Amino acid sequence: MTDILLIQPPVRDFYLTSKRTIPYGLACISSVLLEEGFSVEIFDGLATSKSRIIDLPQEMNYLREYYPKPDRSPFGLFHYYRHFGYSFEYIGKIAKDSGAFLVGISALFTPYVEVALTVAASVKKFHTECQIVLGGHHPSSLPISVMENKAVDFVLRGEGEVSMPRLARALKTGTDYASIPGIVFRKDDGTLQLNDPAKMIALDHFPLPATHLIKQKFYKRGVKGSAVIIASRGCPMKCTYCAVGASSNVPYRRRSVTSVVKEIEIAVTRFNAGFIEFEDENLSLDKKWFLHLLDEIKYRFHGFGLELRAMNGLLPNTLDEALVCAMQAAGFKTLNLSLGSISEVQLRRFNRPDVREAFDNVLGLAEKYSLNAVGYVIVGAPFQSAEDSLSDLIFLAQKRVLSGVSVFYPAPGSKDFELCSRLNILPDTFSLMRSSALPLSHTTTRIESVTLLRLGRILNFIKLLKDKSVNISDASMNNGRIWNPEDRMETGIKLLQMFLKDGKIRGITPDGDIFEHRISSELSKKFIQRLKGIHIRGTIYQRAVPKIHGI
Repeated sequence: MTDILLIQPPVRDFYLTSKRTIPYGLACISSVLLEEGFSVEIFDGLATSKSRIIDLPQEMNYLREYYPKPDRSPFGLFHYYRHFGYSFEYIGKIAKDSGAFLVGISALFTPYVEVALTVAASVKKFHTECQIVLGGHHPSSLPISVMENKAVDFVLRGEGEVSMPRLARALKTGTDYASIPGIVFRKDDGTLQLNDPAKMIALDHFPLPATHLIKQKFYKRGVKGSAVIIASRGCPMKCTYCAVGASSNVPYRRRSVTSVVKEIEIAVTRFNAGFIEFEDENLSLDKKWFLHLLDEIKYRFHGFGLELRAMNGLLPNTLDEALVCAMQAAGFKTLNLSLGSISEVQLRRFNRPDVREAFDNVLGLAEKYSLNAVGYVIVGAPFQSAEDSLSDLIFLAQKRVLSGVSVFYPAPGSKDFELCSRLNILPDTFSLMRSSALPLSHTTTRIESVTLLRLGRILNFIKLLKDKSVNISDASMNNGRIWNPEDRMETGIKLLQMFLKDGKIRGITPDGDIFEHRISSELSKKFIQRLKGIHIRGTIYQRAVPKIHGI
């Protein structure tokens, strides 16, 4: 029997990046509960290779025209909608078997909140006597809508490390819980009590996450384990699309280097971790602190072959040669760089600095220290034009960097979510607030957003050909069929050659049938025309860059 069961729900989407689903937040909360004397288990509803194709939700039917068929080409996006993870019924039975008096369910991301609520209903069905609490970003931002679900007894807003042990103690002893920071519950008269979000003041005063409760084998990369670490909370910047910056209720705080290194040591020595992902919003913001951390990692883990990554994005103007050199020495192999846009007008809307000069400088340093780089831009935001986003792609085409195109989605708690609400352009359901759903059709239409996504894929394929010194020969389509769809390089070259001739983006089914994707022909043709006037760079240094026919 367990006192408390913490659940990471399954996910329903077109794709899942399993290496980024380690339930770190639940491990952090678990450690505090364990310190308080409670027995705790984590059930990770995603820690399985199981997935099944399910029907596309009715509210997403408009996506069928953008993702019509399975596409094996390098330019393919999505088609099948899937349930990733265990079934709701199985999770409900797990909760019953645990005997937990308190079940906590993580609801980090708005598009998946309905899945979390379905988990809550299943848990309540099979384990009627337990109390259910939801936490995470979505219920912290929109607690009232979550509490409309009768299976949910409580919401804990903010950082659960502060509030969860207090709630558990109150329920265990039958004492009052009304004063717990961040708590939301139904009062006797049916109204809700909503307390302000809980905040961790001194991060080092909390124990390290109970990572031994995570199903470590599922998150291995080859023979090595992997780990997620958050070295800081919040961000002092005020980017309008972000829900955890200075405009939110989340203060910016850093852990000590000693604490972070100790956590890495546990991951490496206990779980044989070879890959460490920093999930900080702005890891490199404090140069002195970051340099100290990198030096300690290099000193303590030299010879372990660690690979470090910061996939949430690094702000280029926070990096200099000393930092990039130290990052390479510590184990970074790729710099994920947040560009946002090169449009000054759009940057003012995003309330972001213009980092083009710093971006170029960092790319030069990446080349010097043999690091890969990815440059991320946002498309489809309110008032953003598709023309400006096309210019962003052309800018990236001329740099030694992969292009990362992120379709804007409104995040509750952000300034842009409020803007979309005022403009009455929010999607009708929470499930549509994800990039793959092309959530907005404002100044950039959905067809323009999906075109920009595909053009980003095409650009990266061209860069790959540059790196491999491959010239594009004329494509021979043989009555509209490619006979070897398993060869992505061959089919990609043929489809690219056709694209450069007529501006149409095609895909290939697993059976070898060629079909056209629905795109903005105007954007596509402008992209081709603008490519002809520039020098396209690959992603690795080459003294002699081959000419690609047609560009």
